[in-house]
Amino acid sequence: MTNIEKYNAVFIENFGVKPEDLNEKLVYQSITEWDSVGHMGLVAAIEENFNILIDIDDIIEFGSYTIGIDILKKYGVEL
Repeated sequence: MTNIEKYNAVFIENFGVKPEDLNEKLVYQSITEWDSVGHMGLVAAIEENFNILIDIDDIIEFGSYTIGIDILKKYGVEL
């Protein structure tokens, strides 16, 4: 599984979205599941899947599907 497939799978599994929903319109609180609790679950799943520890400032900045890609790149994850 590629890194982008792993990243997408985290969103699909955590939020129950469809692959076609994974775009720049998928932002924090744009769906019911992506609330503060869902956000922390998302971050935990990403940290586990990519074996990284995301800094608190990046957790706060992680406000969309596309921003998450940029944040992962910061941690050396190629997507």
